[in-house]
Amino acid sequence: MNNFKKINNLLGWVVFVIALITYAATVERTASFWDCGEFIACAYKLQVPHPPGAPLFLLIGRLFSLLAGSDKTQVAYWVNMSSVVASAFTILFMFWTIVLIGRKVINKKFEELTQGEAISLLGAGLVGSLAYTFSDTFWFSAVEAEVYAMSSFFTALVVWAAFKWELIEDEAAANRWLIFTAYIVGLSIGVHLLNLVTVPALALLYYFRKYPKPTYLGGFASIFVGLLILGIINSGIIPGLPSMAFTFEKLFVNTFGLPYGSGALFFVVLLIGLLVFGILYSIRKQKVILNVSLLSLVFVLIGYLSYTLALVRSNYNPPINENDPSNILNYVKYLKREQYGDRSLLFGPVYTAQIESVEQGDDVYKMKDGKYVVYDHKPKYVYQKDQQMLFPRLYSNSPAHIQLYQDMLGIPPGQKPSFNDNLKFLFTHQMGHMYMRYLLWNFGGRESDIQDAWAISPFQDKSKLPELLAHNKARNNYFYLPLILGILGFVLLYRKNEKDFLVMIIMFVLTGLALVVFLNSPPTEPRERDYIYVGSFYFFAIWIGLGVIQLAELLGKFLPNASTRAGIATAVCMVIPVILVQQNWDDHDRNHRYHQVDFAKNLLNSCAKDAVLFTGGDNDTFPLWYVQEVEGFRTDVRVCNLSLLGTDWYIDQMKRKTYESDPLPIKLDKDKFLEGVNDQVIFYENPNVKNGINLEEYMKLIREDNPAIKVPLQNGEMINTLPSSTLFVPTNAAAVKKQGFIPKDLEPLLTDTLSWNIGNKDLVKNDLIQLEIIANNASENWKRPIYFATTLGSESYLGLKEYMQLEGYAFRLMPFKIPGAKDGFVNSDIMYNNMMNHMFWRDLDNPKTYYHTDFYLQVPVVSARLSFLRLADQLIREGKKDKAIACLNYCLKVMPDATIPYDQLSANYVGLYASAGDTKKALQIADVMMNRNDKALDYYFSNNSRNNERDIQTALYEMQIIVNQLKDTKVPEAAKYEAMFNKQMQRANG
Repeated sequence: MNNFKKINNLLGWVVFVIALITYAATVERTASFWDCGEFIACAYKLQVPHPPGAPLFLLIGRLFSLLAGSDKTQVAYWVNMSSVVASAFTILFMFWTIVLIGRKVINKKFEELTQGEAISLLGAGLVGSLAYTFSDTFWFSAVEAEVYAMSSFFTALVVWAAFKWELIEDEAAANRWLIFTAYIVGLSIGVHLLNLVTVPALALLYYFRKYPKPTYLGGFASIFVGLLILGIINSGIIPGLPSMAFTFEKLFVNTFGLPYGSGALFFVVLLIGLLVFGILYSIRKQKVILNVSLLSLVFVLIGYLSYTLALVRSNYNPPINENDPSNILNYVKYLKREQYGDRSLLFGPVYTAQIESVEQGDDVYKMKDGKYVVYDHKPKYVYQKDQQMLFPRLYSNSPAHIQLYQDMLGIPPGQKPSFNDNLKFLFTHQMGHMYMRYLLWNFGGRESDIQDAWAISPFQDKSKLPELLAHNKARNNYFYLPLILGILGFVLLYRKNEKDFLVMIIMFVLTGLALVVFLNSPPTEPRERDYIYVGSFYFFAIWIGLGVIQLAELLGKFLPNASTRAGIATAVCMVIPVILVQQNWDDHDRNHRYHQVDFAKNLLNSCAKDAVLFTGGDNDTFPLWYVQEVEGFRTDVRVCNLSLLGTDWYIDQMKRKTYESDPLPIKLDKDKFLEGVNDQVIFYENPNVKNGINLEEYMKLIREDNPAIKVPLQNGEMINTLPSSTLFVPTNAAAVKKQGFIPKDLEPLLTDTLSWNIGNKDLVKNDLIQLEIIANNASENWKRPIYFATTLGSESYLGLKEYMQLEGYAFRLMPFKIPGAKDGFVNSDIMYNNMMNHMFWRDLDNPKTYYHTDFYLQVPVVSARLSFLRLADQLIREGKKDKAIACLNYCLKVMPDATIPYDQLSANYVGLYASAGDTKKALQIADVMMNRNDKALDYYFSNNSRNNERDIQTALYEMQIIVNQLKDTKVPEAAKYEAMFNKQMQRANG
């Protein structure tokens, strides 16, 4: 077919446009949760995100952010659009890749194709690429500022380039394509490392091209070489080159007495010199393989040079400067991702293992007096030998994880898991729950967006489902058609082209199950991790495309005309992308979704001017960074992430002024909070300390490294201790009153001392720095407001809840105590003003807007409903019932059930309304929730759905809350709902 290449190019751009329009129409308009807020903020000002960073992603994001012009609120949209464009290009190259592989299946040159073969080949490209366009996981990443969309683009480009290389007969031209592929691999390192796992399969493809008569030994050898190249890039180049540079740096600085940077500079010059010499030598001696290899290495390094962005920008000390890679010491740590630790893969401990001893590990250096000085050693933990095993899957020191291991596998507490338990967890949870479930989400269907939801039963009667499950926008049913067509394509490739089948299966496994083994995931994750395996789904979608050719071949038994059967096969298979887009559009359309950014603004607006705000993990902090760094919102508030406050570089940053925020009151010198120093302060009760310890004086002893609070460890090392669980901070009550933030009616509670029990526990470094800030702020008469986000874990409040005043989404630490206020106390005047007048609720009442029901993405909703609940409860206690009803009504107005269904917190509104005198509204909520849960429980019990145990318990708990509250407030209708509840309780106990 003479014009095939023109049609092929045209259709490739057609699917590109379809994908571009789809993603542009559904793209997130602002910063989404997790890493998106951080990436957008870092792209906008070229800052340094969490290691190992994504410098090329940031540079491209910066270019897109310029399209926002002077409107900072549009920066997030345009950075998100970088993912949209990258994803559309992914689909373009996927289309062309399917056509390239399909041609090899048909085993003809493009110009030799018949019309029927051309139609089936182009149909394969259309169906496969469009199926992937509308697939669940890829679409999710395509519309937000995360690295996975751009990483997928580089993967698609590399795979396409490799198959394109096969077609080039001229060796010189073909070698240029190999060098181009190496350059793309190098560039991809600056986005994400996912692209690298395709290298072993590409090595096999190279072997098949170069050796027409392959052998098993040659095949295995090529895969081994590919794995070796992967290891060289992943371990030898990315962290290895900076590590070697540091070896030269130590030699030149410590031995030769030269200035900092001289050794690293010499190493760079030496490396360039060796590469130039090697390339010139290969040219003179006509060594083609050596020449191509060295040029490929050079182009990998050129792509890798994007990482100099982190080094350069860190030296300008931007507000977001994670790990501070401004010198070679921190730069090596940054690239090695040392802060995340590691998990044993081949041999290691199980969760019952105890540490027998701690040995000295690698040297830890600091820069001092023009030298690199060893000041500590990394701990090397030695575990009990009889509590270790090959290929360990069951290890964690988290009590919650250990309990889950025992529950999942039926292991009694304290008993060492067997190797069979180990394998059972691998196959059932890691490969089953954390991979096969995601594969079925994309190509079979998805039950819902509730955490841990499974694949859908394709022919389930939807009318009998619980309301919230039946109407869940993420309930997507593809009737397993994509999966079936993918299996047909899998069979076709196996039958027709064994070489490409092996290449594809290796790519599929390396980007899927091999990652499962490598990542060795724990028994629970803070969110669904399907995005990790998006590369695996990419290769499965190629099989979906090839399934069109297989179906056309099967139709040959009934339809003799090749063009007719190819057209029918394409038309029939196009039903799959149509089903996918129809099912997935509503839960991937992020138009008018602002709640994550509004949550950040609401949290900041819960704080007084010039506040210090302690936050927890990513979802607490990254949206705050976005609104401050990009939109310039409330930059007077210093956001202090407790997850990072245990690191020396972050403490350093907190000691500097940022925008309108003054430095935090931290007096510790850097030597006292370096990595390995004061990482843990052990609780060692001193019987001579009877009345507690003065926190200011204690922190002074820490700063002085005073031996009075030290005890020796078994290895002779001295360590700081906390000698008492009772802490107190002197308070100048008169000076504090002058600050004007103490309510007049609470001023009598002010005393000269703030005293509390922190508990008999060791302090980690972030606890210590929190106490340092609190003590120093108290010594300055509470000049600076200190707040704790309501989303923190209980241990992060340091036992101070009775001193905490709730003012919105955050507790303010106060210099007085309300005894018995175990969850803080509400200042109804401040909180009412904040909640009613200073919060943002954009489109939370829009039923067309999709809001994920996953718990970790429901933080804005939970925070809002809980805050309104606490406020209304306090207003009722104060006799301000009209204001209580007003705040409850406002909550239901901005977050109605029609948009965000009632939850456990909403069940408590029944009692609040009834107590405030609005029985009608109380019964409206009660009726909706009781009937909804009653129907859900009927379904669970009639279908013996014990796998929905969590849903059953939630429904019963909500019903119990409502019944008890109606009875407590003596509402007559309580009897009707109590009967409904008792009926379901009997079924639960039966």
